[in-house]
Amino acid sequence: MDTVSATAIKRIVLEQSKRANVGHIGSCLSVAHILAALYSGVLNVADPDAEDRDRFILSKGHAALSLYAVLRLKGWLEDEQLNTFCGDGTLLNVHPEHELRGIDFTTGSLGHGLSIGAGAALAAQLQKSARRAFVLVSDAECNEGSLWEAIMFAASRKLSNLVAIVDLNGRQALGHTRDIIDLHPMAERWRAFGWDVAKVDGHDTNALTTCLNGIDTSQGPPTVMMANTTLGHGVSYMEGLVKWHYWPMSDEEYTQALAELDGQE
Repeated sequence: MDTVSATAIKRIVLEQSKRANVGHIGSCLSVAHILAALYSGVLNVADPDAEDRDRFILSKGHAALSLYAVLRLKGWLEDEQLNTFCGDGTLLNVHPEHELRGIDFTTGSLGHGLSIGAGAALAAQLQKSARRAFVLVSDAECNEGSLWEAIMFAASRKLSNLVAIVDLNGRQALGHTRDIIDLHPMAERWRAFGWDVAKVDGHDTNALTTCLNGIDTSQGPPTVMMANTTLGHGVSYMEGLVKWHYWPMSDEEYTQALAELDGQE
């Protein structure tokens, strides 16, 4: 299976964010290791057009640039198209569109992705397919009532082939998640609704891969993985600061971010 590194994802995020002069950088950096783990050692998706491939739903659609980076690194997207990100008439918008090869579902309206994933998992069971559905949601998305409806539905139908991953970076558009709607303790809430729960360092690709591959997706309840992350991970001046949910980089900030990424390599 082709290896996708979190550092390579982050580099593309920084380059394309700067070129297009757009934000959501912090959110994209937050999930880089999660996507690296999924697409390097977890998802059965060697061919993004195969009928029985695993399905991936990026419910926190504003982190789409990280997913576009994965598509480029997998060879499913060319540089020419990647460089249209946020341009006129492009399929590479701030939120993912299913018309783009490698994107299973259009997302971005927060709180809806898990419902889509539950439907995909149920369809696989009805069709007696081995395919699975993985859904990446933000912790702030857990403020949405529609997400909890999907949680209840999935548990009642015992959708063992459904895996949710919560990006627990503690930040959202207008502040800390604990100050908007406090959902602590998050794991216990999902467990109370009938899900199995795992916890992992969201910036440890090996731990993420091991945790995801250790989930029994053939029987039992659905599973949620709580991934503890940092908004803007890997760029010192972005880490944990709410403004990097939206803010674009200046020339000086871009130069510093790349230098720090080089140092991590």
